[in-house]
Amino acid sequence: MTTVLLVIHLLIAIALVILVLLQPSEGGGLGIGGGSGGGSGLGGFLGGRGTANLLTRTTAVLAALFMATSMVLTIFAGGGEQRSILDQIPESEAPAAPAAGGAETSPEPGAGSGEETPDVPVQ
Repeated sequence: MTTVLLVIHLLIAIALVILVLLQPSEGGGLGIGGGSGGGSGLGGFLGGRGTANLLTRTTAVLAALFMATSMVLTIFAGGGEQRSILDQIPESEAPAAPAAGGAETSPEPGAGSGEETPDVPVQ
């Protein structure tokens, strides 16, 4: 299912790029392409208001389909469950909370009052 959706997603992306490139330019920056006068460039081939509306609407539909397939692929990739990065940290590596009395505690065994015992059993 994911593979089929991924292939559809890629086809939509390619079609979206082609449609965006087919649309006439809005400004006459360098004087190339654009306008429908003279029959030069794509303006003469795809001239007319109806074609521009068709390209614009098709682009909007493909963009919506691209977003929808992106979201569905993201849901499939996550497995549907919500995970947190903090859940992956083991308890032993988590930083200790400061003491309530404000007194500093020493994390090293034997560095304090001498009452602390090492966590590793001695053989």
